[in-house]
Amino acid sequence: MTRTHASAIALAFATLFAGQAMAADTGSPITRAQVSVELAEAIRTGNVIAGESSTKLNEEFPHNYPAQRVSSTVTRAQVQAERAEAIRTGNIMVGESGAKLNEVFPHDYYAQQSVASTSREQVQAELAEAIRSGQVGAHIEA
Repeated sequence: MTRTHASAIALAFATLFAGQAMAADTGSPITRAQVSVELAEAIRTGNVIAGESSTKLNEEFPHNYPAQRVSSTVTRAQVQAERAEAIRTGNIMVGESGAKLNEVFPHDYYAQQSVASTSREQVQAELAEAIRSGQVGAHIEA
């Protein structure tokens, strides 16, 4: 066992004992067996602080520990909808260049339209004001 591992285990035990002393004061329902199980799991997964660097062992040595499971909050249907929208608009990376399809082939994709910040009523009011002030003719032919 390396010096770092020994230090991490000693730190974990010190934290365990300090935690038990604080838990005894507050009347926490966690038993000694539960804490021992939690400590063993933390050591197994590397969720123990490594020395004075305040990083965890699984962050310093990720190849020595199993990968942490991360749960997603996005549904499969949402991901598929986002992917379909990205394909439709060309927001997909091309190769290793980092450029997107709509940047490499702009003629194949419509320009991204920004959302209007004015309402329909505001536009109509502005048009009526422009017609009244003579800035725009009342009869515009297309």
